[in-house]
Amino acid sequence: MNPEILKALFLGIIQGLTEFLPISSTAHLILIPWIFNWQGDVDTLTFDVAIHGGTLLSLLICFYRDWLTLLIEKREMLIYILLATIPAGLAGLFLRDVVENAFRNPLMIVVSLVSFGILMLFAEKFYRNNIINQKVKVSFLDALFIGCAQAIALIPGVSRSGVTITAGLFRKINRHEAARFSFLLSTPVIGGAFILEGLRIVDYPQNYSIDLMIAGFLSAAISGYIAIKFLLNFLKRYPLNLFVYYRFALAVIILSIWLNQ
Repeated sequence: MNPEILKALFLGIIQGLTEFLPISSTAHLILIPWIFNWQGDVDTLTFDVAIHGGTLLSLLICFYRDWLTLLIEKREMLIYILLATIPAGLAGLFLRDVVENAFRNPLMIVVSLVSFGILMLFAEKFYRNNIINQKVKVSFLDALFIGCAQAIALIPGVSRSGVTITAGLFRKINRHEAARFSFLLSTPVIGGAFILEGLRIVDYPQNYSIDLMIAGFLSAAISGYIAIKFLLNFLKRYPLNLFVYYRFALAVIILSIWLNQ
């Protein structure tokens, strides 16, 4: 098999697993090509967005009943979700070039992994201290707060699921419900980015390796489905701490490699 296809399949699996676990998929997709010195189409933001399309498919499969309910019965919540996606949409639209260049940096990722890992620990402590007041329903202000937090996920190392679940905990939302809302909220943003990049590929197909995009897309969809099911079950019983410790360990490994180059 073509080695580039194997790279695309591997990165798709990594994307699917890390998109929904609070450990930053973008950080992993930048770091793996950096560590192994992979170059070309698999080390571009366009490839990243293509495999995000795979995770979009896994979201739609996992939550299609929720979306049908939102469209038919809970239209107020649907409006909350759509309004809450605006901050992330605007950030992605206007800061894309900055992310493509300045933020794809190992040291930036180290800082993000550690700082937002600490924030996750504080959120868990806040949540435990207010557990008797936890909410199972997301209000408009909750949605807006979480939506603004999602915009920060543009920075590699932050993690979309991590920052939105953390924001939910600070709003005293039940941990499992915060994760579920996080996944629903991410769907329009990932979908918008995927469509935007997809149009670029359609307009200039000669600039991209379509077979790599398809391989990454499919592997991300399968592993993403597994990750969603795992995290929703995990958060019913356990806090985010395990993922925080992983973030700290990953930051140490990245810094060690960078210092020894």
